[in-house]
Amino acid sequence: MADRRNRGDSSPSGEHDRQGVFRRAGDPDKPDAFEKLYRPRESEQKVLGETRRLPPAEEVPPRTRRERRTHYSGREYDGSGRRTRARRTRQKLARTTGRTALIVLCVFLAAVVALPTWFYLWSNSRLARVEAITDHEGRPDRQPGTVYMIVGSDSRDGLDEEEMRELATGYAEGRRTDTIMLLYVPDGDGEPTIVSVPRDSYVELAVPGWGQNKINAAYADAVCGTGDEGDEVCGGPAPLVETFERASGVRVDHYVEIGMGGFVGIVDAIGGVELCPEEPMEDPKAGLDIEAGCQTMDGGTALGYVRTRNSPRADLDRIARQREFFSALVRSAGEPSTLYNPFKSVPLVLAGTDTFTVDEGDKLRHLGTLLLAMRGGTQTTAIPVGSTPTLDGVGSVVVWDEVRSEEMFAAMREGEPIPESAFQE
Repeated sequence: MADRRNRGDSSPSGEHDRQGVFRRAGDPDKPDAFEKLYRPRESEQKVLGETRRLPPAEEVPPRTRRERRTHYSGREYDGSGRRTRARRTRQKLARTTGRTALIVLCVFLAAVVALPTWFYLWSNSRLARVEAITDHEGRPDRQPGTVYMIVGSDSRDGLDEEEMRELATGYAEGRRTDTIMLLYVPDGDGEPTIVSVPRDSYVELAVPGWGQNKINAAYADAVCGTGDEGDEVCGGPAPLVETFERASGVRVDHYVEIGMGGFVGIVDAIGGVELCPEEPMEDPKAGLDIEAGCQTMDGGTALGYVRTRNSPRADLDRIARQREFFSALVRSAGEPSTLYNPFKSVPLVLAGTDTFTVDEGDKLRHLGTLLLAMRGGTQTTAIPVGSTPTLDGVGSVVVWDEVRSEEMFAAMREGEPIPESAFQE
């Protein structure tokens, strides 16, 4: 701010109130020492090259609106955002499709794992169970190999009057055995063997008070006695298994039973079985009338084929036919065309689990093991027969061949293949 006391004073002390107050004394055309400090050097004031001149306005082309271009894709944008929205929509659709596909895949994998497990558990629960294998006094210890007892019952349970008339089963009440067989699987590489147990085998029964009698009497529910503790003991699966174990010394591991109705249902479920009778057979009592030669039999015809006694050796011939049928049934059930065909395998499982009766400790997997054990082929035989006498109060019975039957049972107790010398036609 100017000093008012010196306003209008021309002395040097008032020069700071006029323009150029900071110029120093000396030649005004030459820079003084202060200006030299801040004035650029001559070399810095030189212009390198030609001076860049702007073109005249009339020569400048009019500016046009340029569309933006991305450096990575080369795609052009018009600035409206339409392409961005479309890209984001496609990305959202792709994410949604991916998530949906992942969910569908997870559900499918869960079904692949869960559905067979559920079907197995459900089918296993359909099996009827009975106390067939018990730890009775004197029971054989665990042995190598595996023994299934397979019982064909003449029970009419599950059949109505029309079906019993069609199948010629009769109207008998109660429960008896039509078939007793063993499936023996040796320990190791031995071939499985189906062994028929003649139902007239003369042995000591496990039913109290009955002594020696036909083995099938041990299964009949009409055969009863009084136990040591005063309770009533009647024939059934447990006395039958115990009777065989005591007579042979062979331990039974699994028990499978099937009635007439289940028999027919299983055969029909797999589309019949091929059997080859050597001669024509006719038996009105069994509802059977067939020609000789190989033929596919349905459930009703097959039932008559294994039940008839109308042949020269009666029950012994029937035993041979039962082994033939059982081998054919298991072979057909184990074929890939059955196992991998849901239109056959599912009805087979349903028919089997609806009619099979097994021991309380048996599961559906044990039936599967039985089936798989026989897929590679089986040998068939029977307990060797020594004689067939007729006894008072008992009738015609089958007495086992002492030497050969013991040879068979000894091999089974050791888990070894049954020797050919012990085979019975």
